[in-house]
Amino acid sequence: MSRWCLVAMCMGFPLAAQAQDAFAPATSAVENGDFKAITSVLVAQDGKIVYEHYFDEGGAEARRNTRSATKTVAGILAGLAIEDGKISGKDARVFDLLPPARRQHMQNPDPRKEAITVEDLLTMSALVECDDENQFSRGNEERMYLVEDWVQFWADLPVQGFPAWISKPKDSPHGRSFRYCTAGVTALGEVVQTAVGEPLQDYAQRRLFGPLGIEKPEWQFAPLGLAQAGGGLGFRTRDLWKLGQVYLDGGRANGKQVVPAAWVQASLSAQAAAREEADYGYLWWLMKVPVGKEVRTYPAMAGMGGNTVFLVPDKRAVVVITTTNYNERQPHLLTFKLFTEKLLPAMK
Repeated sequence: MSRWCLVAMCMGFPLAAQAQDAFAPATSAVENGDFKAITSVLVAQDGKIVYEHYFDEGGAEARRNTRSATKTVAGILAGLAIEDGKISGKDARVFDLLPPARRQHMQNPDPRKEAITVEDLLTMSALVECDDENQFSRGNEERMYLVEDWVQFWADLPVQGFPAWISKPKDSPHGRSFRYCTAGVTALGEVVQTAVGEPLQDYAQRRLFGPLGIEKPEWQFAPLGLAQAGGGLGFRTRDLWKLGQVYLDGGRANGKQVVPAAWVQASLSAQAAAREEADYGYLWWLMKVPVGKEVRTYPAMAGMGGNTVFLVPDKRAVVVITTTNYNERQPHLLTFKLFTEKLLPAMK
């Protein structure tokens, strides 16, 4: 008997034979190693699980390090802090919300840094030189991990230069120049924590995880004790489904409005052009996925190794894929192929 059959019987979530048959090619392909080290896959439609399979020893209760999918959680928490009146809005200035010492001890002071807003951090478009995809960038996250104070690391960065081959914000789609910056989301975590007046992990549990029934998430912490909003949160596969489902359902869960509907809509709207194949919302990737002769937009929480939660509105579905493909070449492409070639076709 397969691992999934054992899990389904023990937890009381039997699948219809038809659904199991539809996803059998996906199961076989993963078990054959076609997508390297996939650890779990969950597909839910209309708020119900139609496929769930664990391919490692961890099983359903394992907290899986989904890396930068954590960033999406940071964006949700920022929206909740605004809803709670703790942050005035997306246009609130970051250095007005951070502890005063951040500004007092700042290197490379500049009025343009003072003008950086919460929305700039949510859209990876703050005007500081920070680019995780450029090994020479002063703000590359690998450099951040070498120092003790990760938020001050971000605060000290110089203003980004725009040589001829880099589009200036005014010449870019949505008026924003996108550069993927983990340090900026780390700073956003302290912005939220300072604004709400309680540890970030406690606020997250009270305002988001608790209402969704998510228990004991495993946070990573910066050397000075700040919960890392930029990556590393450990969730069960079903927890990731719940995070995706609440956004697919317009912010509602268990009969309550957990996340403001307007924040969900803004988060899932294009705010910056990130890639040829993706726009960017408020710490959500907006993936452009070819489906037949069309190109559809599927929002995604995504982290290193190809760990991804896809929202599939036209199928009323959430798809969770977790992996340990951290050292594989193009791991996100492996996840994308599993999603588009094996899972999408299996959904009604």
